Amino acid sequence: MASIEERVEALIKNKIQDLGYNLYDVQYVKEGQNYFLRVFIEKPNGSIDLKDCEKVNDGINDLLDTADYIKDQYFLEVSSTGVEKILRKDQHLEDNIGNKVQISLFKPIDVANKKQKEIVGTLKEFDNDKIVVEAEEKEIEVERKNISQIKIFFDWDNLE
Repeated sequence: MASIEERVEALIKNKIQDLGYNLYDVQYVKEGQNYFLRVFIEKPNGSIDLKDCEKVNDGINDLLDTADYIKDQYFLEVSSTGVEKILRKDQHLEDNIGNKVQISLFKPIDVANKKQKEIVGTLKEFDNDKIVVEAEEKEIEVERKNISQIKIFFDWDNLE
């Protein structure tokens, strides 16, 4: 059986496209005692603002209520992906080959003779078992099962 995230994604994807947006990801998480259904959207030619989020929220709310996939009370959040997009799916990785990413690890690995739990480098390739990035002027293989998160790297220190 498909996960709640997969079922919700299939349910709302076309509606979001009809509204003029792309569905990037759906996350269903529990934080403390609360459940959150997070829907991340993108606009083909521009950035997402609050009105866009409201429009999508209003457009999918009835669909979600009617389908009733989620039995617990939850908060619906619709937002943009932000500049540091989280890369959770293979398609996200595929779309970002050649881009700079930040990988956070569960356990440190040896990079340039020092243990690191975070690696910033250029995404080169991936498969079911590993992600390969170029960092420290060499290719580094990271086991996917050791990755807690991968996201687009944005250099906040060098804003112009």
